[in-house]
Amino acid sequence: MQEMLQALQDALSPWPWAYTLVMLAALLLLAWLANLITKKVLLRGVRRILGMLPALRGGEANPGIRLRVVPRLANVVPALVIAAGITLVPGLPGEIAQFVRNLCNVFIVFTVVLAIGHAFDHANEIYERRPDARDKPIKGYLQVAKIVLFALAVLSAIAILAGVKLLHVLTGLGAASAVLMLIFQDTILSFAASLQISGDGRVRIGDWIEMPSQNADGDVIDIALHTVTVQNFDKTITTIPTKKLISDSFKNWRGMSESGGRRIKRAIYLDQHSTRFLEPDEVARFRRFRLLDAYLDGKSSEIRSWNDKLAGHGAEPVNRRRVTNLGTFRAYVEQYLRNHPGVHQGMSLMVRQLQPTDAGLPLEIYCFSNDVRWAMYEGIQADIFDHLLAILPEFGLRVFQAHSDAPVDVRLHAAQPLLAQRPHDADAAGDAGGDTPANAGA
Repeated sequence: MQEMLQALQDALSPWPWAYTLVMLAALLLLAWLANLITKKVLLRGVRRILGMLPALRGGEANPGIRLRVVPRLANVVPALVIAAGITLVPGLPGEIAQFVRNLCNVFIVFTVVLAIGHAFDHANEIYERRPDARDKPIKGYLQVAKIVLFALAVLSAIAILAGVKLLHVLTGLGAASAVLMLIFQDTILSFAASLQISGDGRVRIGDWIEMPSQNADGDVIDIALHTVTVQNFDKTITTIPTKKLISDSFKNWRGMSESGGRRIKRAIYLDQHSTRFLEPDEVARFRRFRLLDAYLDGKSSEIRSWNDKLAGHGAEPVNRRRVTNLGTFRAYVEQYLRNHPGVHQGMSLMVRQLQPTDAGLPLEIYCFSNDVRWAMYEGIQADIFDHLLAILPEFGLRVFQAHSDAPVDVRLHAAQPLLAQRPHDADAAGDAGGDTPANAGA
């Protein structure tokens, strides 16, 4: 082999750089062959072995994870070949050989760091398959680790190219720590916010959050180091800085979803002029309502006991207690809600009057549906108020609805002739002694 190289050098002696170029080409060819063998032979074997692992294999619903770590590490082999062989190339200046070797070492460092970063991505994908991954995401921590690795890689590259030790570079950075903290201020704040969010579980993937200051109203689809991604209900995407979830206020609807009930809080505005006492025959007529039996029995006994205590004063109707149509309707609504299949009976339920306003007397319905899904919730709420609005006339009550008090007056006027007489024509007719109102009166 040595004799063949010596013969080749003697043959190319008329051209001083020819032998050097040939050796460089041979080195590049050797690096290419090493890369080819690594990817075609070793890489396939490693993929086959890793594919046997259950965590990396997946199934029909989960096709598995694309292994990008191994191809990255395979690129280290040609760099090692070039770094080891560049100093053996004859005729190459030592400065150039050392520079190329340093570049290969920098390439190896960044290749290894990128491979580790892909390994972190694979670890996060495997972790997200766990049922409790939404409650404790690790994506933010892995991103911090990747930032630290890349920072060390940059410092290592500087040390390699400068020909100094990494420890000396780190020591020199001590004086620039204030500048680095200023540069990485957002990263530090976001990391602290990620730790707090992950620790107390205030936001999880899949939560419905509402944050008007950031125009966010939808489901959380991703929690990263710097941002939390929210898909709004109009299918737009909003990214919220992670630190905003610590410093600003927002509403998380997770508690509503987990409780199994969604609040219904809506009022019917009644015309106060329609409120009145019920006559005995009307009370008897309300016996037709099955939901009012218990209320009417209890109210009748209570009123009878009260009126009996008035003795002689009870003869005057003004001193006697009587049932009102509004109170009866309020009792009916409460019993209707307690028997409605869509109302959660284990949560707060009340029918109350609010402060009267210019728009009437609000009768508020406060209860919870037993289905938290949006469409089902709206359907239950609409069904309740459809029934209540339709049953109101049975109690002699009216819904307040603003309208004009002016009487509707429609007058139909006879159509004017197409060629009406103009004012100056009328004056001309008056001058001529025509039958105008003025001379007609004369």
